Amino acid sequence: MNYKIQGAIKRNRTTFVICAILWVILTIVFVAPFTYSFFLAKQSGSFDLTIFFETIVQNITNPFGTLGNVFSQGAAGNFFSVWIVFTIFYMFFFFIGFVRSAPKNEYSDIEHGSSDWSERGEQYRILSKNKGIILAENNYLPVDKRGNVNVLVVGRIWYW
Repeated sequence: MNYKIQGAIKRNRTTFVICAILWVILTIVFVAPFTYSFFLAKQSGSFDLTIFFETIVQNITNPFGTLGNVFSQGAAGNFFSVWIVFTIFYMFFFFIGFVRSAPKNEYSDIEHGSSDWSERGEQYRILSKNKGIILAENNYLPVDKRGNVNVLVVGRIWYW
């Protein structure tokens, strides 16, 4: 199970940064204008839908001014409550994407025929980095080696 979490983290490093930047942008561009428009529409005591729709377009076009107005006009409590709900939904969908990107098994994304099976150069006790019979990228079977240098080729040969 640990390989799934490690594989998903390894596969999604850049996605984490992109999702964090998108979360900040959506907070500034949509959550703050929505909260401030809702705050203005509810100032008269009851919710006025026309005021909400008139102000939301203006607030979306000026997101940083709206964010400043949220804190200067006293709508910070509303902003934080809407922001927490938005963050919970955002994290829910982010978690679904993270789980779906996890590798299906331990050997996902390992190139067949590569030296990914070995660690810290242990293949070079047997193989050569420089010359011989090509086995994989940067892995050669030396021909001047004593002992068995037989090579088993797995695959098929196409004749047209």
